[in-house]
Amino acid sequence: MDSTLQDNKTASIITKEQIQAKQMMAKATIAAGIFNQYNQEQTDRIVEIVARTGFNNRVKLAKMACDETKLGIWEHKVLKNVLATQFVFENIRNEKTVGILSHDERSGITEIAQPLGPIMAIIPMTNPTSTVIFKILIALKSRNPIIISPHPKAMRCSIETARLCYQAALEADAPEDCIQWLPESTREWTHAMMTQPGIALILATGGTSMVKAAYSSGTPAIGVGPGNVPVFIDQSADLPFAIGNIIMSKTFDNGTVCASEQAIVIEQSFASQVRAEFEKQNCYFLNAEEIRKVEAIAIDKNSGVMNSAIVGQPVQVIAKIAGINPPARTKIMIAEQKGVGREYPLSGEILAPILAFYTCPNLDEALKTCIDLNYFAGIGHTASIYANNEKVIETFGNLMNAGRVLVNTPSSQGAVGGVFNTLLTSFTLGCGAGGKNITTENISARHLINTKRVCRYRSNERWNKFDYAKYNDEKMAWDAILTEFNKNY
Repeated sequence: MDSTLQDNKTASIITKEQIQAKQMMAKATIAAGIFNQYNQEQTDRIVEIVARTGFNNRVKLAKMACDETKLGIWEHKVLKNVLATQFVFENIRNEKTVGILSHDERSGITEIAQPLGPIMAIIPMTNPTSTVIFKILIALKSRNPIIISPHPKAMRCSIETARLCYQAALEADAPEDCIQWLPESTREWTHAMMTQPGIALILATGGTSMVKAAYSSGTPAIGVGPGNVPVFIDQSADLPFAIGNIIMSKTFDNGTVCASEQAIVIEQSFASQVRAEFEKQNCYFLNAEEIRKVEAIAIDKNSGVMNSAIVGQPVQVIAKIAGINPPARTKIMIAEQKGVGREYPLSGEILAPILAFYTCPNLDEALKTCIDLNYFAGIGHTASIYANNEKVIETFGNLMNAGRVLVNTPSSQGAVGGVFNTLLTSFTLGCGAGGKNITTENISARHLINTKRVCRYRSNERWNKFDYAKYNDEKMAWDAILTEFNKNY
């Protein structure tokens, strides 16, 4: 048989995943049509009841997530579920997402909210219940049906979270099938749903390969890049406070938040004080041999990908895998580094209680190292600084290509928002063009609506005074045009 004919025959085969995905899509489309008719009061009632249900099940779902994924700390996952329910709800409860958003009589423009349509939500293993709740709440608030795609190692807890939310939504008179979930978590299933023509948007939170697949699916997507967060500790910083914050943040849920600190950068002149304070607060500096052993088990040198066996694990488990023996009370293992890049495996993102450590000869070199870390594996995401020198803070903020520059703030909780600052609480953190995202904002309900503009006739003075006959004169220069505009308007 001709190879072209064979290829065409293979391409025409419809898989069971495609058939079932199409059926789910049909249900979501009907739900979208019904949801589009709901008013703000109906919508808000659904969101509040779902948020309350998620909150009331915060402990159960956190324990399920830890039991199933075998990573993180269940008490910390409870706090994540609180952020995803109570804090997210408080952010969006008074936000207008239905009908007229604004009207300006002078300009004659009326802005009206319009749902996007069915949304597909990809869920990571690191935050399998909180991310489900978060994405469901912002989808419901914007009147968009949502289809959950769980991580294969977190199927049970993610589906239970979605089921509880769906049951609550139905009790609040939400449309049937406004929340669905994939029955299996396979590449075939994910691709089949991603490429459904009716999917309006993919909310992709997960590994780099999954986010790339979302962007290459042909469906609009909001994804997030990796977070290789550099932390610059300036000489003006309150050292015990800074290091206490870093430890609290990096050990939160065993480092599974993508915005957790990844590398400490300091100047040589006070390196001994910084090191002593870390050790005082039960952090352990690895020796050269121990660094090699941790590198070998933390990152695959060929692919540069984190070893899933160490993600979200405590120091003691990682140390056992690496064959080293840090002190029993060690909270974080710290590895001194000489450079940034693939040849330095610990200079990239590691979602575990491991920190890279850079000592630089001066401020300029320290800032350059932060930039290198930022661009190597965390462009557009988050950067952190501890300082009480406003000039240094301003310089750092201007130099970092990051959607969130956090000052004197724990990075994990600071980037997610709502705890140590007034950023929108979110489990999808935009990384801007540098991270191949459409925005640098913390994603919320406002990003899941189309704003259409009804524009009434208004006379525009610039046009009325526009002498277009003059523009036929080839000698009329740009400066003359500007002068004409400035004189008339």
